[in-house]
Amino acid sequence: MITPDTKDWTWVLERPCADCGLDTPAVAFEAVPGMIRANAAAWVALLGAEGGAAAAGLGERPAAGVWSPLEYACHVRDVFRLFDVRLRLMLAEDDPLFANWDQDATAVEERYREQDPALVAVELAEAAEQLARSFAAVPEAGRRRTGNRSDGARFTVESFARYLIHDPVHHRYDVTGLRHQES
Repeated sequence: MITPDTKDWTWVLERPCADCGLDTPAVAFEAVPGMIRANAAAWVALLGAEGGAAAAGLGERPAAGVWSPLEYACHVRDVFRLFDVRLRLMLAEDDPLFANWDQDATAVEERYREQDPALVAVELAEAAEQLARSFAAVPEAGRRRTGNRSDGARFTVESFARYLIHDPVHHRYDVTGLRHQES
């Protein structure tokens, strides 16, 4: 059983993350599409590098209450998908309210630990590319559009992009221990 993460991660918009090393407030909007693609490539490599029987080990949890690398990859894939939907809402509607998403319930319902790593790699790459293209297509004036999470957190498209990129970067750190290095 995984203990649900109830932390409000919006603090990453105000200061660098001491764990993963990403200085989220300093991330330029224009950098986000490339960061999404680079992060996805790292996940694809992780999911495919093991191959064969070792790939089955990607579903093994390193400790009780900690997601496996495969579970984290499934989560990142779904975050990319969800954020693309939410970004489109922000651009199409005035100040939309996002439906609640329970990431922990999704992990159980979708059986993250049992998914095929090769298929997850393909789906994650596709979702990342779609989201990267969606962010790249946002006109400068669109960056000020807003959206609201069900818990009251309010984002502009620009802050939404920075908030988004922390999630997959942080989860890569969770799985590999590799801190984000600014280029």
